[in-house]
Amino acid sequence: MFERARRLFLALGAVALTAVSPLATSAQAQIPYLSMPSLPTTAPKYAAIVVDAKTGEVLYAKRADSPRYPASITKIMTLYLAFEALGSGRLQPDDRIMISPRAAAQAPTKLGLSAGESLTVQEAMQALAIKSANDIAVAMAEKLGGSEARFAAMMTLRAQELGMANTRFVNASGLPDSRQVSTARDLGILSRAVMRDYPQYYRLFSQQSFTFRGTPMRNHNGLLGAMPGVDGLKTGYTNASGYNIAISAVRDNRRLIAVVLGAPSTAKRNNNAEDLLLTGFDVMNRRARGEKITIAQNLFEPEPIGPIERPSVEQGDGEQDGLRIVLASAPPLPSFSSNDFVSPTRNLPRGSQSAAKPKTESKKAEKEDRKPAGKWVVQVGAFKSKSLAKEQLTLVEKRFGKHFGKANGATDSVGGTYRARFKGFTEASAKDACGALKAKKVPCMVVKPG
Repeated sequence: MFERARRLFLALGAVALTAVSPLATSAQAQIPYLSMPSLPTTAPKYAAIVVDAKTGEVLYAKRADSPRYPASITKIMTLYLAFEALGSGRLQPDDRIMISPRAAAQAPTKLGLSAGESLTVQEAMQALAIKSANDIAVAMAEKLGGSEARFAAMMTLRAQELGMANTRFVNASGLPDSRQVSTARDLGILSRAVMRDYPQYYRLFSQQSFTFRGTPMRNHNGLLGAMPGVDGLKTGYTNASGYNIAISAVRDNRRLIAVVLGAPSTAKRNNNAEDLLLTGFDVMNRRARGEKITIAQNLFEPEPIGPIERPSVEQGDGEQDGLRIVLASAPPLPSFSSNDFVSPTRNLPRGSQSAAKPKTESKKAEKEDRKPAGKWVVQVGAFKSKSLAKEQLTLVEKRFGKHFGKANGATDSVGGTYRARFKGFTEASAKDACGALKAKKVPCMVVKPG
């Protein structure tokens, strides 16, 4: 009965969208079916985001920066580091992973291997992506990090480098731990990163089942095969987190990513995720037809007052703690993509700190002015190419010259990734500079000397 009612509201919503004038205000252009009280958007644990996978544009956000427990969506990062190890040659698909007593003792869901048994890396990745096996997550962590604690530190570091500014990992599985937190926005960044950086392995998330030693095991993602175009990613659940999902789908050569956290049931989580994707594809199609509109649904919350400044030079409405679907100029998620950072050759806002020094200033004075004051470092991103890393250095220096004008920007390469870093800070100035970036939702990380 609920499903029939939901589909009816979907149809009514589509009619309402079609009837909206391109000049309608966001308050007028509402989507009725997203305000159904049976959907989980008002649940206290609920948070969600919908992102254009190509550009990083945020099309929808509800409490996207509020801390939440990621549960087994954590395993996307565990797999990301496994894919990274395969890409660098540190792992091979046929390498064996041993099950330690600690791994064997993990709570379900698990494969249930005994201590001393082993499986291949390929089997382990399937067990993580499809079965969501907690024992295999620990075994993989011990294989790559020596211990799960050290691997969790590696996960957190990689999260920071990807731009997941509000995420901390303390285990590889997502089993309950109050210290392990993330946000819908950060998990959207992670989902986008794994499909962008390791497309050759992304297909693991689309497998509906796999057979391990004669036993078939089904994927927990019920939208695989049920909603056309869905090809991943991962579900999660604990009592503390509620029902979570990070999902992606492709239609008409457009890919969207949706993250729904804290739903009260599997059915409501799946229905909400499906509705968000369907709405997202609808508004993307309308954009392709040349419509320039902003569609907002506030769930009876007040409209935001004025824009919120974001990393993008082109300002939009900004994401508020209300449900919003934005078409015009929503800010992108931070990531490695050149689409997410404006080229330094474009016009910068008036009043920028980037104005060139007068030609009359001597080179000696300029050199003295840029003399490093300390040994602390601020990292402002990690990229797949040196040119993107340099572009980010230029942009940050121009937009935040007050904090970075006297630092020395440089790139270095670690494991095939190019880090964009500013050197020459004292501890206080490094923290101050990073704080200025984070205040504008630009990812950064303070690095101690040594």
